[in-house]
Amino acid sequence: MAGHSKFKNIMHRKGAQDKKRSASFSKLSREITVAAKMGMPDPDFNPRLRAAVNAAKALSVPKDNIQRAIDKASKGDGENYEEVRYEGYGPGGVALIVEALTDNRNRTATNVRTAFAKNGGNLGASGAVSHGFERLGLIEYGAAAGNEDTVLEAAIEAGADDVESDEDGHAIWTSIDVLHPVSRELEKTLGEASAVKLAWKPGLRTEVGESDAATLLKLIDILDDDDDVQAVWGNYDISDEVMEKLG
Repeated sequence: MAGHSKFKNIMHRKGAQDKKRSASFSKLSREITVAAKMGMPDPDFNPRLRAAVNAAKALSVPKDNIQRAIDKASKGDGENYEEVRYEGYGPGGVALIVEALTDNRNRTATNVRTAFAKNGGNLGASGAVSHGFERLGLIEYGAAAGNEDTVLEAAIEAGADDVESDEDGHAIWTSIDVLHPVSRELEKTLGEASAVKLAWKPGLRTEVGESDAATLLKLIDILDDDDDVQAVWGNYDISDEVMEKLG
């Protein structure tokens, strides 16, 4: 198990960008709706729903709002969302995977394709870049959960496969089938995670220079701002020096 690799740029930009993307309750509401319709409407017996509810709680979404979304879905009310994945290349040859929940495939496809085209990217066919990623479980904790050694030890005991830490927090990786059992074990020592989800982990990272980084981050921002887009995953690595120059 690796304990010293950097966590930066695995899924998203640090700090404000992370908060901005995850702060939209409309996206969390969609995830809650889909999870509740696919399984039992009780988070204790529906791991996907439990992860969505925990994510909403972490953002201080009122309990009434969460329960209303669950009740609506369990009654079969509300929109029917479809899970869609888009794959393509951004500036500098960076591989990007865009996951969406949509009630209108044509609208979402048009928005994603336009975002890529206007920001130095190219949208590819299904499978164009996902072969370079591994589908895994991801459990995220903020820096307050403990230092690198504490989190690494807890992850080993819980049965995780890998840990990546930096000054902003910890990413704990697991195989898909043990994601929620590992998460429950970690709660006993580290408390409730900030996120528990399925993720795309890149096999190799692509270092992005200053000339491409600004355009790449703009592309990711535009995708993140789309209500249909749930997550953007990439294999990009932007150095701290470049990030500082970009402000």
